[in-house]
Amino acid sequence: MKILIIGGNGTIGNKVVTHFNKEDDVLIAGRTSGHVLVDISDSNSIELMFEKIGKLDAIICIAGEAKWSNFNELSEDDYYIGLKSKLMGQVNLVRIGVHYLNHKGSITLSTGILADDPVIKTASASMVNGGIHSFVQAVALEIENGIRVNVVSSGMVEDAYEKYKDYFPGHNPIPMPKVINGYVRSVKGKGNGEIIRIYD
Repeated sequence: MKILIIGGNGTIGNKVVTHFNKEDDVLIAGRTSGHVLVDISDSNSIELMFEKIGKLDAIICIAGEAKWSNFNELSEDDYYIGLKSKLMGQVNLVRIGVHYLNHKGSITLSTGILADDPVIKTASASMVNGGIHSFVQAVALEIENGIRVNVVSSGMVEDAYEKYKDYFPGHNPIPMPKVINGYVRSVKGKGNGEIIRIYD
């Protein structure tokens, strides 16, 4: 399979790339490094990326940002960071990417446990994650050409434990092999419109 992994150099992305590279042809896209550069908050950048790459069998997105801050400190512009990047960035990857996928291809988006179990300072990030879950379930009802769309939603991964442990008291770090298998299930399985939850 020819697989594009957006965010393939990140904490989760590099492990997912390593796994798929064993059997598949993997291309990495990122904002500052990779086989091709892309800013997912810009739909023109997404279009240019796909034009350079051509036809694919699978698209995986493990990218997108959102502002973490106390609710009473979040401005309207702070919310737009997540709306433009993690939410609309991934929506646009689906909207544009369907035209570059082969028959029965797949798109896998990424969210996280905040959609179901928010912690402090995540009013914006939790909202965005929940929106993506609803989008995936809805778009799966209409997407054509045998294409499947799923989302992997993980808890705090073990490789990011030291960075985020203070935000997630009492949460069990998710082993990276379990997280990787969420993406494998989406790409290699037959599910469509699924929220693949990998929580403790």
